[in-house]
Amino acid sequence: MQIFKINPERPERKLIKQAAEIIKRNGVVVYPTDTVYGMGVNALNEEAIEKLFVVKERPKNKPFSVIVEDIKMVKKFACVDSRIEKILAKLLPGPITVILFKKEILSPAQNFLMRGLPDILTSGTGLIGIRVPDYKITRLLSAELNIPFTATSANISGRPASGKIKEVVRQFQNKKNQPDLILDAGDLPESEPSTVIDLTSCRSKILRSGPADNFLKKII
Repeated sequence: MQIFKINPERPERKLIKQAAEIIKRNGVVVYPTDTVYGMGVNALNEEAIEKLFVVKERPKNKPFSVIVEDIKMVKKFACVDSRIEKILAKLLPGPITVILFKKEILSPAQNFLMRGLPDILTSGTGLIGIRVPDYKITRLLSAELNIPFTATSANISGRPASGKIKEVVRQFQNKKNQPDLILDAGDLPESEPSTVIDLTSCRSKILRSGPADNFLKKII
């Protein structure tokens, strides 16, 4: 488990690239967000997702959310109509996870289904949680990867998520299965995990309270 300090205001490009390469090689990277520390793997690769379940000691009936770069990428992997797109434009980026229907990706030219987000990621629910954090390091990592990566909090399943770097490291340091890399941006501003909002029906619903609750109540 490598631990590299990274400047949250002026992130070192070489560290962003190194983290992206590890994720592309199906490794596990801990990274800071606008809420708590997250743990990312290639969300398109089943082997990487399997590894994340092991490192996090998470039951496979609990799905993972993903981080994408922007609303354009949201539309590539989830079902977004004009109503939802208008809502997303108000919500993202920010400390919010939106629940949408996962979609397959159709290639018009060859008329076959290209690989989308695998069922293991969503525990077969057909739903996907998606984040676009308002945080420089995460946005740069997303742009460097240009693929979805997991947005689960960096903790052992059943233990609390944290923005305190020492607590994050402590949870994994004596474990047999560890993240490959931790990007240490220091202690993050005090925050809860992201607010979760379900947009799969006509009536939007907050499923988990979090830092964006007051803002959401004004627009849903």
